[in-house]
Amino acid sequence: MFEKYAMIILYFGVLMFLGYLASRRIHSMKDFVVGGKSLGFWVAAFSAQATGESAWLLLGLTGMGAMVGFSAYWVVLGELLGVAAMWFLMAKRFKRLTDKYDSMTVIDYLVARFKAKSHLLRVLSAIALSVFVLIYISAQIDATGSAFETFLQWEYLTGAVVGFVIVATYCIAGGFLAAAWTDMFQGAVMLLCLTLLPAVAFLALGNAGSIYSGLAAIDPGLVNLWGSGGFTLMNLAVVIGMGLIGLGFLGSPQVFARLIAIRSENQIDRGKWVAVVFTLLVDFSAVSIGVLGRYVFTEAGVEPDSVLGNGAQNVLPELVEYTFPPWIVGLYVAAVLSAIMSTVSSLLVMAAGSITHDLYEKIYNPMLSDSDAARMCRRITLLLAGLALGVAVLVSVLSPERTIFWFVIFGWAGIAATFCPMIILSLFWPRFTERAAIASMLTGFFMTIISKFLLQELDGVGEYFIALETMPPSFLSALLVGYVVTLMWPDEQLEASYRAELNSLDGAEQNVALSPGTVSQTG
Repeated sequence: MFEKYAMIILYFGVLMFLGYLASRRIHSMKDFVVGGKSLGFWVAAFSAQATGESAWLLLGLTGMGAMVGFSAYWVVLGELLGVAAMWFLMAKRFKRLTDKYDSMTVIDYLVARFKAKSHLLRVLSAIALSVFVLIYISAQIDATGSAFETFLQWEYLTGAVVGFVIVATYCIAGGFLAAAWTDMFQGAVMLLCLTLLPAVAFLALGNAGSIYSGLAAIDPGLVNLWGSGGFTLMNLAVVIGMGLIGLGFLGSPQVFARLIAIRSENQIDRGKWVAVVFTLLVDFSAVSIGVLGRYVFTEAGVEPDSVLGNGAQNVLPELVEYTFPPWIVGLYVAAVLSAIMSTVSSLLVMAAGSITHDLYEKIYNPMLSDSDAARMCRRITLLLAGLALGVAVLVSVLSPERTIFWFVIFGWAGIAATFCPMIILSLFWPRFTERAAIASMLTGFFMTIISKFLLQELDGVGEYFIALETMPPSFLSALLVGYVVTLMWPDEQLEASYRAELNSLDGAEQNVALSPGTVSQTG
């Protein structure tokens, strides 16, 4: 046990040190919210992916791999496509526009993009974001308590409070830079631990043939990409639900904040490859850990829940204990905490910045000084963290059978359905209007709740909505509503203005590419 605690103390020490270093560079609100737009590609890419992955990767996705076997690899494909689309198709245009508008937040970008004539878009966006961010952070704090409970046999509440105190401390001290720098460190820990465990476990277990045949003997559905029973309408719905999880990367504010903060477009060209490779390695490894754990710890006729906990979310710690000596187990405790805290820190800073900047400063107090804004942002960060801790404890009491995978996915889907369709249409469809953006956002927000608590309860079709989960119907509804409302109430003046902006940005890029100093600028 000493080895575990030593590794955890070392890990927390690094986080606090990075928070202290970041705090020395916080001189303004822009420093606190977007790090002065100074991130290099390594930090931006690792931070974006660590923020997007969260606790569901190490505890939820590994458990999903143990529960359903090979069909969980559809999640890997979906995540990979989502990350690639974000970095290769959306990142540069978003970066150009946010620099042109001098945006500090994603909501700043939306207000400038639509030339908003009132505060309605800003207010609704900030409220919707805060609601689902609170749910998402609560899911991460819940996972912190579960992680300490599983690895160190602590009481759930003690673990949740300790995680809350650590992450709130370095966020309040160092803001966005602390979140980004710690994300870089935590992403590296996640990458090392996730890729190492299945490789070592596989070598210890023997050849692939025996593992495949052993899984097939436990349950033939484990080695079928469509799941138990093969290709059926229900399994197709499950696969679609898992494969579309990656949609959340196509505009979620906590991820796109890294694109606002990255230093330049040249950094995006480098960072996109880092992000794609990181996603492929960690997601594939996470599912593989679950699959190997199912082979090691269960047998035919034994339900994985009875051995590996609810949703099999204890498969990672069990396989770590089975494979490694105690001092390395401590590293894996740090890896789980890394996945959780990287997301919590990013969400806290983003939500606090949005409330301070988008609601209070822009609407009620435009003369607010930078120092006062940064001070207020720190206080709101602490308040949000406390609220999230309360929600996490409440959910743990009211829903003891919850799984980390789907608790996190609900928050992830809510943010994605509310913002991603709106961001996609705003970037690539010049006709898209402010009225349509508001309609799309509200549709995504409410459809997430309707899908979870109403559609999934319907007789006959409810089970298919459970299989799909909340992301696909909510995302598609928001996209369609945005499209239809734009056609019904067009704004030709806004369309012409946005086309002119795109032409000027594209022209500026061509001029840079043709200038004599291009090689030295990009080299």
